[in-house]
Amino acid sequence: MLNSRSFVLLTLMAAVTLQVQAADVVLVPFSSAKTEQAPSPWRVVGVPGGKIPLTDFSMVTMDGRRVLRVAASKSYANLVHDLPSGTQAAGLRLSWRWRLDEALQGADLRTRQGDDSALKVCVLFDMPLEKLGLIERNLLRLARAASAEKLPSATLCYVWDNKLNPETILPNAYTARVRMIVTTTGVRPLGQWVAQSRDVAADFHRAFGFESDTLPPMMAVLVGGDADNTGGHSLGYVDDVKLAP
Repeated sequence: MLNSRSFVLLTLMAAVTLQVQAADVVLVPFSSAKTEQAPSPWRVVGVPGGKIPLTDFSMVTMDGRRVLRVAASKSYANLVHDLPSGTQAAGLRLSWRWRLDEALQGADLRTRQGDDSALKVCVLFDMPLEKLGLIERNLLRLARAASAEKLPSATLCYVWDNKLNPETILPNAYTARVRMIVTTTGVRPLGQWVAQSRDVAADFHRAFGFESDTLPPMMAVLVGGDADNTGGHSLGYVDDVKLAP
């Protein structure tokens, strides 16, 4: 049996260990960019085959600070930052600031025709395939075999949406392997920065908890914007994205 002193020491050791693990999760800040391109290891990933134009990601200066400009025009792409293998989300918060200057007209995440987001920040998870149903498991295996990217088995996206209420959770219209949480709505004034801070583990359990009672490791974080289904246009900005205790 643990005495009170031992319990306190073990608790402190666990907290320090968690902070050390969290400190190792470093997302290179956009504000460190020296050129118009996002700083490495951020990289642009589009739809295989190149049939859909890429969303434009570029670094610009606003109010004396380097931020990411996300301009979508009948396009699709993600800006991806890979994480070290086995990175755990427990105890981490994902935080960022974003602003929308031109909203995406016609977007409706409940339909395939409207499945576009002017701004999104996503976390990619490596959930064990045995947690998936047989059909989804086989489809993912086929997709991984045909892709140069290591595709995630679960993706949690925080989105800026024009129609849905904040904290709405819904699956992607094309695949249930992607779940979305609306964190900012179109009722926010355009051209103003909005700060976000999310408990990654808690949000994963809200979105995928019925599939997995354990928290899988994170594979990557991405920032995206797309307008390929609506054929529309949007313009937004994202400040540094951070993972921290």
